[in-house]
Order: sequence, then C-alpha cells, then structure tokens
Amino acid sequence: MLAQQRRQAILERVRASGGVRVADLVRELGVSDMTIRRDLEVLAERGLVAKVHGGATATGPGSTEEPGFAAKSVRQQLEKDAIAREAARLVRPGTAVALSAGTTIWTLARHLVEIADLTVITNSIRVADVFHRAPRADRTVVLTGGVRTPSDALVGPVAVAAIRRLHVDTLFLGVHGMSVRAGFTTPNLLEAETDRELIACARRLVVPADHTKWGLVGISTIAELSEAHVVVTDDGLCRQARDELAAAAGELIVAGSDGRAAGSGDGP
Repeated sequence: MLAQQRRQAILERVRASGGVRVADLVRELGVSDMTIRRDLEVLAERGLVAKVHGGATATGPGSTEEPGFAAKSVRQQLEKDAIAREAARLVRPGTAVALSAGTTIWTLARHLVEIADLTVITNSIRVADVFHRAPRADRTVVLTGGVRTPSDALVGPVAVAAIRRLHVDTLFLGVHGMSVRAGFTTPNLLEAETDRELIACARRLVVPADHTKWGLVGISTIAELSEAHVVVTDDGLCRQARDELAAAAGELIVAGSDGRAAGSGDGP
C-alpha cells in the first residue's frame, strides 16, 4: 500500500470512529510504529486529524456545519470531474433527470449540456444556471422554488410541493457524507426533506460522491446506502470502503483519474 493510500485509510478510519490508536493501526496495516506516527504527523500538519497520546482523533466539522458553494467548489476538482464523466454516461437522450444541489452535481451538469431532448428538474440555482448558459431548443429545465441554503439549494415546503407530483427516470443526488451506519447524509434538515422527496419521484437513484465523503456524517440521513441503484466515486476510495459500498448499493462505479472507469462492483 502506498503512503497516500495508507493515510487515506487512516483518515477514513478516524472519520468513521472518531479516533484511532497507533497500536491498532500497526496491526491492521502491517507497518511499523514509526511509519504510522509519521502518517499521523502528516495528517495533523494538514489539519485533518488531531494528534493525541497513543493515536489521533477527528478534527473535522460538526454534523450541522455546512460549507458554502464557493468553498466546496475548489475541493477535489479532478476527482469530481472524473466522477461526473462516468455519471453522465448513465444519461440517455429523451429522458427526464433530477439533479440535486452540490458541487459534484454542478460538475455533472456541465457534462450533460450536449445531451439531446433532456428534461431537467433541479432545486439547485447553480445547476440551473449551467443549462441557462448553454441553451438548447430541445431541453426543458424546471427550477423549484424554496428557501436558499449555503450550498445554493432551494429547500423547504415550496420545493417539496413542486417536486411531489413529478416523475423522473433518474435522480443524481449530491451528498455531504456517506457511511455504513448513517447512510447518505446532509448537515441541513430542510435539505434532507427535499432530497427525500426527489428520491420518491425517481425510478433510479444515482449518488456521485468523491472519496472524501466516506466517513463524514451530517445531522440528517437522506437515504440508506442500499437505496442507491448506483454509486459513482473515484479511485481515492480505499479498498475496504469500496467493498462496503459495493455490498450495500446496487452497483459501484469507480472513476479513474485518467477519466476511465477504474473498476466497479455489484451489490448482492
């Protein structure tokens, strides 16, 4: 295992459990005590963990902290673009799709602008703007109303009422975090309600989410991992997490950094 992969595995373990012990990591990863301590030092210098005696603890955001769109849009750009390319391959001309809010979904929207005869339902101001800037006569875009969140999602009763009587072929759902215990989560309670309504109106649920979302838990669960027909992630996700996602979701697609699918797995 390369140092970068090992550190990612350590970080995901910290996020999932809240803390790790050096002795446990030495046994599980099969490396020396000194190697693990160096890894924790690197992660601590980046502000990703807090070093404590004998191990490290989580230092990430709380379950209700919601970064703004601008802050999230500069994170994991290469990974999000690779994920978006793979997710876009799931869309066929002449279909109706729903796109939730989030920077990964916004990136996906830019890969969908050339698809013919598309109907798009979205509660994202940013996503709607992507299609507005690349108009097509054969495309219909419906932007729900609602209360605006820091991630530029429109949520709440108005959004829910607009979505409730709609029916789409596929929903592409952006998430704040994903874990075996909590499923797909968000730090915004109103957004969770709106996202659940989007899921109810879709025949197929696709969740595009980069590897940093694994182990993050927002305050509200949107859906269980098993509710996703497809999860599209990047090759930065560690093997254990891939196995857990593949076992829970209908299908796992792993986008390679070169823009090609790095691998996939099918659930039970």
